[in-house]
Amino acid sequence: MKTNRRNFLAAAAAATIVPRYVLGGANHVPPSEKVNVALVGAGGQGRTNVRNLFRLADARVIALADPIAREDMNAFYYRGMAGRAPVCQEIEKHYAAGSPGFRCTAYEDFRVMLEKEKSIDAVLCATPDHLHAYVSILSMRAGKHVYCEKPLTHNIWEARKVAQVAEETGAATQMGNSGHSNAGIRQTCEWIWDGAIGPVREAHAWVGANRWNKQLTGAPTETPPVPDGVNWDLWLGPREVRPYHPAYTPVTWRDFWAFGGGGLGDFGCHDMDAACWALDLAAPRTVESRPAGNMDAEIAPHGEICYYEFDARGEKPAVRLTWYDGGLRPPCPEEIPAGSALPSRGTLFIGERGKMLCDGAGGPPRLLPYEKTPDYARPAETIPRSKGHHRDWLDAIKGGPPASSNFEYAARLTEIVLLGILSLRTGKKIHWDAGAMQARGLAAADPFIKETCRKGWEI
Repeated sequence: MKTNRRNFLAAAAAATIVPRYVLGGANHVPPSEKVNVALVGAGGQGRTNVRNLFRLADARVIALADPIAREDMNAFYYRGMAGRAPVCQEIEKHYAAGSPGFRCTAYEDFRVMLEKEKSIDAVLCATPDHLHAYVSILSMRAGKHVYCEKPLTHNIWEARKVAQVAEETGAATQMGNSGHSNAGIRQTCEWIWDGAIGPVREAHAWVGANRWNKQLTGAPTETPPVPDGVNWDLWLGPREVRPYHPAYTPVTWRDFWAFGGGGLGDFGCHDMDAACWALDLAAPRTVESRPAGNMDAEIAPHGEICYYEFDARGEKPAVRLTWYDGGLRPPCPEEIPAGSALPSRGTLFIGERGKMLCDGAGGPPRLLPYEKTPDYARPAETIPRSKGHHRDWLDAIKGGPPASSNFEYAARLTEIVLLGILSLRTGKKIHWDAGAMQARGLAAADPFIKETCRKGWEI
């Protein structure tokens, strides 16, 4: 009897104390536990993300990886110092206030970090664009949840692959277009869906961003020595070897096609988001982009204008979406009062029964003329309001609903952005075959749709 009772108690305990993965699927983090986050990319945006995580009591940044030890951000809007060492020190200082002796482990290579730090639950990727897909896919396949900065990937094939791996692994994901979590973008969608301006056949989105290095005319030719604390080969990752030059980093890598996507790559996922969501846009039928200012095979232009044509979607009519950056913007609607102007970034919807203007990056909507807005009978809220862009990601990790800019949606939005870049880089109008992932009759587009990776960095 004693032996049987002992066995029964042991079995009952085993049934009660279960591994965390049993509670909510693979890699589930119970609501009562902190989410152990690792940062990959400790530049200005990585540091910004870490500071956002500091506000969440159930997030804990336990490790980071960056091939650069220290970077001066004072020439950019980030200000201060970033890089592996300063960000690690800031993390330790923050958590030491509540956990004396807390240590954050810093690595050059994120792959080594993933191998050694077994308690990592989630990875936040804030590298340059050319590493987004590699970091995200390797992390998801290692059983980690992933937050990745925008644009989700550097080429279209990568966007499809990242979405596929997210679905296969069940990872909780979020792209870093933080305006997607604003109440304003949800209002925009609800007003459009409510028919506030009737069916929409025309939309415009713009941002004032310009090239970071306005003096740049091509790839640098000088070959200065690699500074101490910079693992240049690791920073290049999947890209072919090229000499180090300070024109590439920090931040100004966005000007170079090898690493970024110019103004469209930088801001498209922010400022085309409202049109993509509200109008339910997927792959366009055609895209034609025109550069403003000089560009070549190495560098993005100072600005661009891109014309997207989308087919009808169910009851929604065909729509033309135009993107502008570098100081370009659409003509000011006649409904805007004299002496006023369009905001520096925003979205303009033109419907059959009126027009609607939104501030950029998920800003609130206003009907035109503005006097119509107070009298508009707002529809009921049908889109759940966000608790915060990083908060929603953590809640998804803990078994809550998917974050609203999860990789399924993020890949769709990113592909639209990248098609504009594809037209810029080829200098041709793109007739897009989404099913075949091909630009019809344009073989020259293939190397940009799926880029060649350096040996050892293949996905």
